[in-house]
Amino acid sequence: MKRTSTRTITLGMAAAVGLVLVAPAAHAETEVEEPESFTSAFTVMATPDQVVDSDGEPAPGEPGAAGTFTFRINSDEEIICYDIELTGVTGDYESAAKTSTHMHEAAEGESGPPRIAFPNPEPVGDGPRTSSGCLQGPFTTGIEVDGVDTGEGFSLAEIEANPAGFTGDSHTVDYVPGVVRGQLTEVPVGGVDTGAGGMANSDNGMTVGIAAVGGLGLLAAAGFAVHARHRATARR
Repeated sequence: MKRTSTRTITLGMAAAVGLVLVAPAAHAETEVEEPESFTSAFTVMATPDQVVDSDGEPAPGEPGAAGTFTFRINSDEEIICYDIELTGVTGDYESAAKTSTHMHEAAEGESGPPRIAFPNPEPVGDGPRTSSGCLQGPFTTGIEVDGVDTGEGFSLAEIEANPAGFTGDSHTVDYVPGVVRGQLTEVPVGGVDTGAGGMANSDNGMTVGIAAVGGLGLLAAAGFAVHARHRATARR
């Protein structure tokens, strides 16, 4: 049996019109150990110029800031592992959600609701901020739209079906619409080495290294892709 633990997440301040801050659901996501395999992997190169406000209008984030998000998903078990690094970000976090670092369902240049809330990268200060771990759904965000939490009913298979329709971002007191933001890009699932969350191994033991450089969107892959484990078609 896998060991599980619970991480306390600090609530952000309300900051979005039309969204309601609510208490976390009784069956919110749980921090778990990394699974033995993954069905998909994604990277995000987040920059200030990609941020938009709730109306989809450009709302540039902090000049010089950058973010690198790496996500590894096992959609059969509803587990997402994350490695997030923010650089050049100043000030404390602020968001209407239960954390200020999210995955939103939103196409490039469009606004959309958060589907997963991740622990904010730390420490708050002048240096790099990092956060890593694995969460198992069902997911909650602390945001309600029409009386329903925006994470309720969300499945990781939705990311796998349309990764370009999702973004990674973070929000601060000075850049509430977003300090940085970027779209998900799929990468080979046969091993994503982020330097923080470890190596994801494929069924046949082959691995592929992924490196994000300087937050400028430069992605280098070493080795070759191996095919993902067959995804179960029936969802629990």
